[in-house]
Amino acid sequence: MAWLILFIAGVFEIGFTTSLKLSDNFSNFKWSAAFFICIIFSFLLLNKAIQTIPLGTAYAVWTGIGAVGTVLMGIFFYKEPADFWRLFFVFLLIGSIIGLKMVSK
Repeated sequence: MAWLILFIAGVFEIGFTTSLKLSDNFSNFKWSAAFFICIIFSFLLLNKAIQTIPLGTAYAVWTGIGAVGTVLMGIFFYKEPADFWRLFFVFLLIGSIIGLKMVSK
């Protein structure tokens, strides 16, 4: 269950980074509110997950989910580049996240 909670925390991290971009330097109220809601839920769920999952592992997985998700949001919604090396390192990061889960007790 802790891994599911951690995954959801990572999804909220994607939400707060995307909302941060859309908030237009916090001048757009709707996206600014979404940012604060997502960041609160992300940290609350991360806090819950680290009660079971080792802190270093949970933090690395949480930031990895957020980083991969945010890169994919940029590629699909903001037309950011999707060249070979960028995708190579995103897949390397995904492999690292999977590896951390596999070696965690």
